[in-house]
Parts: sequence; C-alpha cells; structure tokens
Amino acid sequence: MGYDIERFVGYVNEGLLCSICRDVLEDPLQAPCEHAFCTACIHGWLVHHSNCPEDRQMIDVSLYMKNDLNRLQLHCKNREYGCEMVCSLESIDRHERECEYSQIPCSNAGCTVQIERRNLDGHLAVCEYRSRECPNGCGYTILSAEDTQHNCVAELRTELELLRYKSSNYFRSDTVVPCTSCAWSL
Repeated sequence: MGYDIERFVGYVNEGLLCSICRDVLEDPLQAPCEHAFCTACIHGWLVHHSNCPEDRQMIDVSLYMKNDLNRLQLHCKNREYGCEMVCSLESIDRHERECEYSQIPCSNAGCTVQIERRNLDGHLAVCEYRSRECPNGCGYTILSAEDTQHNCVAELRTELELLRYKSSNYFRSDTVVPCTSCAWSL
C-alpha cells in the first residue's frame, strides 16, 4: 500500500500513483508495459491474476519479479553449522553446493558418515572403510578395518584355486586344440 496522497504538499504527478491503490508509489515496481505499482499491491494482484491491472497485458510473473527477487540477500542454509555467507537469491544455490559447511556423505563405499565438506579429508584419512593396498605385498586391496584379519597366504591360495577352476573349464584333457602355427595338437 502506497503513501496517502493527502499527506503530500502540492501537486503529485499521475505517473507516480499506483494503479491499484491509487496512492503515491511505495517501494515501486514497474511492469514490462512500463506501468508502476507498489510492491505490496502488485504482489497481491499477481496472486490471483497474470495480467497488468492497467492495460490487461500478460505479465510473465517470473520475469517481472526476477530483478526484485535477485536483490534479496539471505544467509546460507549452513549458518547453524558456522557458515557466515550472505548471498543474493540468484547465487545462493551455487554457494550452497560448494559450501565448506555442507553436510556430505563419506566417499568410501560402506561408510554412512555425513560430514562437513571442510572436514572430509581428515575423515578420509582415518575412515575405517578406506581402502589401501596390502602393505605385505600380496597386491590385494583391503579395508582398514580388515587389516588384522587379512592373511596374504590365505587370500593368494583362494585366488589360485579360483584361477585353477576357471582354467579347467578352458582346457580339458578330452579336448583337442590344434596349433595354428604348426602341426602340433594339444
């Protein structure tokens, strides 16, 4: 709602009056058709209509309010975790996707920990689900939690048995495999 025209001393130009409340514009907004309105008045109008109250031309509400909305400043949603960033509405999503205070999942398979992005590297260094190559040289990738249970000999024995089983399906004694380079057969 605008300023009461009776409060003004002297003549007030008609172009400075809100087309809805007919008072002097308060916090004015201008439609693409160049008609001006009080912010509160036009927002109330656009809840029920999608056209200009002055000339009935269609108003793209998102385009109309975009500049207004983009001027709004707001706190990051991670404020409760310590982020002090204040951004415009148009840039808040980008900030929050990269915010150091955002809660993100640990990237190690099997770990269910949610941690602030800024603390992720520290967590990854001690996570019980982090994997690394066996320090004894068997070549296996093991989880830190399995360090004490890992047995190189047992793992390699299991791998050998698996390879023997797979190879037995390829070369059976009753199968003749001719050599393509010479006269020999297996």
